[in-house]
Amino acid sequence: MAEYKVLVVDDELGIRMGTRRILQNFRVDYPFMDEHIEYIVLEAPTGEEAIEIIDREMPDIILLDNKLPGIQGIEVLEYVKKKLYDIVVVMITSYASLELAVKATRDGAYDFIPKPFTPQELRSSLENITKQLFLKRMTQKMNKEGKQIRFQFLSVLSHELKAPLNAIEGYLKIMDDRQFGDNIQAYQEMINRSMERVTGMRSLIMDLLDLTKIESGTPVQNLQKVDLTSIAKISVDTLRPYAIQKDVDIYLNTKEAVVMDADPKEIEIILNNLISNAVKYNKQGGRVDIFIKKEDNAIKISVSDSGIGMTEEETTRLFQDFVRIKNQKTKNITGSGLGLSILKKIVEMYHGDIEVQSKPDQGSTFTVIFPQD
Repeated sequence: MAEYKVLVVDDELGIRMGTRRILQNFRVDYPFMDEHIEYIVLEAPTGEEAIEIIDREMPDIILLDNKLPGIQGIEVLEYVKKKLYDIVVVMITSYASLELAVKATRDGAYDFIPKPFTPQELRSSLENITKQLFLKRMTQKMNKEGKQIRFQFLSVLSHELKAPLNAIEGYLKIMDDRQFGDNIQAYQEMINRSMERVTGMRSLIMDLLDLTKIESGTPVQNLQKVDLTSIAKISVDTLRPYAIQKDVDIYLNTKEAVVMDADPKEIEIILNNLISNAVKYNKQGGRVDIFIKKEDNAIKISVSDSGIGMTEEETTRLFQDFVRIKNQKTKNITGSGLGLSILKKIVEMYHGDIEVQSKPDQGSTFTVIFPQD
C-alpha cells in the first residue's frame, strides 16, 4: 500500500470534514501499479497555515480554495510554483472567474472543482490526478535509471491489451461451443466487435512503435524533398473507409504541391493523426477540411472538423503522454492517448509548433507550423 498526502485548504470546516469523509477508505488501483494508493488528509483553514504544512509535510495533492482569510489561494499556488514543488494543485472554489482561471492555470493549477461538489466528483478527480501523478513520478524515476521506455511499454501494454484479448477470447469460446447454433449470422455482432478490438490493439502497437523511435533519441531519418499534398492524399485515401463508416466527408482543399525537407514517414504520422482524430471526434454527417500552404517563412498544415470540440481547459492537456479527454461525449471513443503526444514530439523535431482552436459542439482546428528558412 502507498499513501498520497492530500492537503485541503479551505476556511469552511464543512468542506474540510466532508473531504476527509469522502476520501476515508477510498483507494486507487491500476493494473500497472504494484500496490494500491490510499490518502492521508491534511487540513489548513488559512493560506498561511497551508504554506507551513506544505514546507513541513510536502503533500502530493492540494485542494485549494481561493477565498481565504489572509493570503488568498492564488498566492499559495504561486508559492508552490516558485518553490518548484512536485505537487498537483486543484482549485476548489465557488468564485472562479475567467481571470482567476487563466492566472491559476498559468501558475500551474491542474484543474478546477466547483463547490459544492459531490463525493463522486471528488473521487473521480482524485483518481485521475493520482494516475497522472503516479505515471509522471514513475517515468521520472525510470528515466534516471535509463528504463523509461520499458516502463511505459510494459505498463500500457498490460493495461490496454489485456481487456480486448479477454473479450476476443470470450467471443471465440462462444463461437467454438456453438452456443447460438450453427448459423454464422448469429455470431456476426461478436465477429464485428472482435474486429474492432483487433483494430484498437493494432493502433496501440503502432503508436508504441512510433513513440519508441522518438523517445530513443533516434534523429530524423531519410530527409528528402517531400510533397505534403501527395502524402495528405494518401492519408485521406487510407482513412476514407473509416470516414464513410462514421458518415463524415473529408475534403483536401489544396491541389498544388507544397514541398519541404522531411522524413515522409514522419509527415505521414502527423497527417494520419490529425485526420483520424478529426474523423473520430466528429459528428454524424460532419466534415473535415484540410489545408496545406506556404505562408511567409513557414509551411502550415490545418485540419478542421465540425465535431464535438473541446473546452479551453481540455486543450491544455491534449499533448501529454497517455492522456485522453474524457467526458460524456467521448466515453465510447477508444484510443491509446499517445497519438497527439507523438505528433507534438515529431513537430518539435522540426522546430515546429502546433496551434489548437476549439469550441464545444462547434469543432476544432489543429494547425501545424513548420518554419522555413
